[in-house]
Amino acid sequence: MSDGTFGNPQVIEEEVDILFIGGGMACCGAAFEIMRWTEGTGLKIKLVDKAAMDRSGAVAQGLSAINTYIGTEQDPADYARMVSNDLMGITRDDLAYDLGRHVDESVHLFEEWGLPIWKLDENGERHDGSKGLPALKDGGKPVRSGKWQIMINGESYKWIVAEAAKKALGIDNIQERVFIVKLVNDKNEPNRVAGAVGFSVRENKIYVYKFKACLLAAGGCVNIFRPRSVGEGTGRAWYPVWNSGSTYSMAAEAGAELTMMENRFVPTRFKDGYGPVGAWFLLFKSQATNAIGETYMTRNKEMLDDYPPYGKAAVPASCLRNHLMLKEMKEGRGPIYMDTVTALANLRETLSPREVKHLEAEAWEDFLDMCVGQCGIWVGENIEPEKKNSELMPTEPYLLGSHSGCCGIWVSGPTDVGAPTAETESGAPAHLPSGWNWGYRSMTTVKGLFTAGDGVGASGHKFSSGSHAEGRLCAKSMTKFCLDNKDWKPELDTSVDELVAAIYQPVKTFLEFKDYSTAIDVNPNYITPKMLQFRLQKIMDEYVAGVATYYTTNEHMLAVAEDKLEMLKEDAAKMRAKDLHELLRAWENYHRILTAEAHMKHIQFRQESRYPGFYYRADKNFVDEENWKCFVNSVYDKNTKKWTCFRRAHKDLVDKSKLFAPAKH
Repeated sequence: MSDGTFGNPQVIEEEVDILFIGGGMACCGAAFEIMRWTEGTGLKIKLVDKAAMDRSGAVAQGLSAINTYIGTEQDPADYARMVSNDLMGITRDDLAYDLGRHVDESVHLFEEWGLPIWKLDENGERHDGSKGLPALKDGGKPVRSGKWQIMINGESYKWIVAEAAKKALGIDNIQERVFIVKLVNDKNEPNRVAGAVGFSVRENKIYVYKFKACLLAAGGCVNIFRPRSVGEGTGRAWYPVWNSGSTYSMAAEAGAELTMMENRFVPTRFKDGYGPVGAWFLLFKSQATNAIGETYMTRNKEMLDDYPPYGKAAVPASCLRNHLMLKEMKEGRGPIYMDTVTALANLRETLSPREVKHLEAEAWEDFLDMCVGQCGIWVGENIEPEKKNSELMPTEPYLLGSHSGCCGIWVSGPTDVGAPTAETESGAPAHLPSGWNWGYRSMTTVKGLFTAGDGVGASGHKFSSGSHAEGRLCAKSMTKFCLDNKDWKPELDTSVDELVAAIYQPVKTFLEFKDYSTAIDVNPNYITPKMLQFRLQKIMDEYVAGVATYYTTNEHMLAVAEDKLEMLKEDAAKMRAKDLHELLRAWENYHRILTAEAHMKHIQFRQESRYPGFYYRADKNFVDEENWKCFVNSVYDKNTKKWTCFRRAHKDLVDKSKLFAPAKH
C-alpha cells in the first residue's frame, strides 16, 4: 500500500473524456472555447499544468506587443505569405491561412477581458491602453509596431487570459503543479492515445489519467544547447526555461509524426539579459550597427542575393538578417549595437514632447513587461538608452513552433483551402496518413492526440494570440472527435504498476545508492540531473551547431553527436532524484534528450543549409531549392528507440509572387 512518502507515492487514477496538458496560451484558448461546444454533452474535461496557469507558458512574465493581429489592412493570405518567406519557403499554407482567419477574434476577446491595447486617436497620436479609445472590434485603430504587431500594456496579459480560461472551465477541472511525463497508447489500438501519467511536484503523488482525447500543448524546447550565460548566469535564456521539449518528446514516444525538427530559432537579443528587440526595431525605428557605426544590413546587402527568392523580399527572412550580422562578428567588426541614441533623437524631431516622454518610458517598460533582467543590466551598466547604445548578440538556439520557428508535430489541417490529399514523395512509412488533412483539425497522426501552439509544426509566427486561437480550434475538433467516439473505452497498454515504477526510477536509484559515498553528489551509481543537462548542452553546442562553432556543423560532427547522444541516453537511465524538484529536472532532461536527438537527426537528413544564420552545414552550405524544398518528417519507435526520417512534398496554396512585387508609392 502506498503511503504517500518519498519513494512510495500515493497513486491516483482518474478517467475523463478530454485532458489538456499545459497551462499556456494554447490550453487557455481551448479551456475557454470548449465549454460552449460541450454543453449538455456530459463530456468530462480536465486541465493539468506543471505550473500555475496565471503565470504559465511563454507569456508568463508579460508581453509588450501582440505579434499576430491581421486587422483590416491585410488578409489571411498575406499572413500565410509572410510566414512562408520568413521560414525560407517551407511551411503549410493551409495551417497558416486557417490561423489567419481566426486569430483576430482571440485578440478582440483579450481586449474584452481587460487587456489594455494602444490606440491612435483621430490626429494619429499614440495613446496607451488607459485612454478609453474605441475597442478594436468597434473600429479602434491599434498602434502598429510592424505590419503584424500591435502594442499593448501587457504585464498582466497571461493573468487576464488565464482568468477567462479558469472561469470557463471551472476551478474543479484544473489541476496545477502536476507534471505529465508520459502518454500511454491504447492496448487494442497501438496508434491511438488512451492515457497519460505524471506526478505532483509538491506532494508524493502520481496521477494516471485515461481519456478519449488529449491536447498536448506544453511549449517548445529551451536549454538543450549551452546558453551564452554560464556560471552566475546559468539558466538565463530567451525562451522560458520550463519549456523542456515535453510536447515533442511525448508525442514522438506515442508514435506521432514530427515535422521540420531541423528548424530552430536563434534570436538576436540585447546581450546578457536576452531582452526583446522587436519594439526597438519596429516601433522606435532603431537600426543595428557594427562597432564603427555601419548598418550591416546595408553594408552586406549583396549577401542576400545568394538566397533567392527569400533574400529579395521586402523583409528578408529572420535567419538571413542573422547571417549578415554574423559576417560582421566573424570578420572582427563587433560588437554589434542597437543604435538607440539615434533612434530616440530622430523620434524627438517628429513627436510631441508628451509622446517622447511616453516613448522613453516605454523603452523601459518593454523590458519590465517581459524581461526584467534586462533592466537590471541597463541599471548596472549605467545605460540610458537615449545616451548610450546597447550591445546585441545572437543567442543559443531554441526549438519552437509558435514564434519565429516551425519545428513540431504534423497535424491535420482544414479541408476547404485546397491542401493536397495525397502524397507525391515516396518514403513515408505506410501506416501514416496521406496528404494534409485526415480528419479532425489539429489532430496528430496518432488517433485522439491533438496539439496547438508550439506543438504544431510547419506553421510558425502564431505567437501568443495565434496559440490561443489554435487552442480554440482544437477545442471544437476534440469535442467532435469525442462525440464521434462516445462509446469507445480507453485501455492502457502498460500497467499502472509499471508506469509508477518507470516514473519513480530516479527516486529508487537515489534511495538505493545514496549511502554508497559520503558526498551525496559524487557517486559511481548515479548522475545528478544538473550534470546530465550540462553534458547534453555540451554535445549540442559543440557538434550540432551551437554558439561554440558559430552555428556550424557537418556530417562528421553530427556523427559524433549521434554517438554521444546514444551514450547519454544510456546514462540518463541512471539519473537520480533526491527530492521532487530533482524528479522534475530528471524528467525534463529525458524530454530534452529526445527532442535534441530529433533535431540532430533532421539536420543530418536534410542535405543543405536551409536556415543560414540559424545553422550552417559547412559540407552543404547552400539552399537547394531543386531537391530540398520539402518537409523533413520523422517518426520514433519507442520499442526499438530508433528514428525514421523521410520527406513529404511541399506545395504552395497561396501565391508567393506578391512578396517580391515592387512596393507601390
